Amino acid sequence: MQLHKRDLVDAATAILDNFGIADLTMRRLARELGVSPGALYWHFANKQELLGAVADRILAPAARSGQSTDHWRDRVGADCHRLRDALLSHTDGAELVSASFAAGQSEAMTHVVARLAEAAAQSGVDAAHAELAARTVVYYVLGFTVDEQSRLQWDAAGADLPESQSALAEDAGQRFAFGLTLLIDGMAVHRDAANRGQPDTEIGCS
Repeated sequence: MQLHKRDLVDAATAILDNFGIADLTMRRLARELGVSPGALYWHFANKQELLGAVADRILAPAARSGQSTDHWRDRVGADCHRLRDALLSHTDGAELVSASFAAGQSEAMTHVVARLAEAAAQSGVDAAHAELAARTVVYYVLGFTVDEQSRLQWDAAGADLPESQSALAEDAGQRFAFGLTLLIDGMAVHRDAANRGQPDTEIGCS
């Protein structure tokens, strides 16, 4: 059987959804496809490249451009909600994408960051910090969703979580929107401070 990259990504995504990221190994993938592990390396030089391709598959809905005429606040909000929805649509999606993003292996995430950076610049964040603002927002989405998926997995496993932890899982959407609003408001504050000629405020440890 002749294998194509899409076949590998399809099978790898199925393993992820059915068994989780811990079982997504080159050896497991080769076994599922009925080939030797060496055959996989014709298409992907290493596991990191494979995970990057799976990350791009997961992020496909989030990587699509939104309406360019939207206000920058609406664009940031819509992009982040699409990103969270994409991550939640696959088992361990946030963990896998976070790892691929850190390794610079996800082309789709590059597009997401670029679009958020453009919106940050339109908000008034100076060009030198627009990408940093975008990455800060992405880190929030990834971190929040990793935590959210972990809680869902514990709940699915029948773990006896404290009542306070169960409540956090129930209102995850509201908590996500609240945190995202804080970040978006922060961009506006940054812009207003810059317009008044005030230096950026840095919070450090005393």
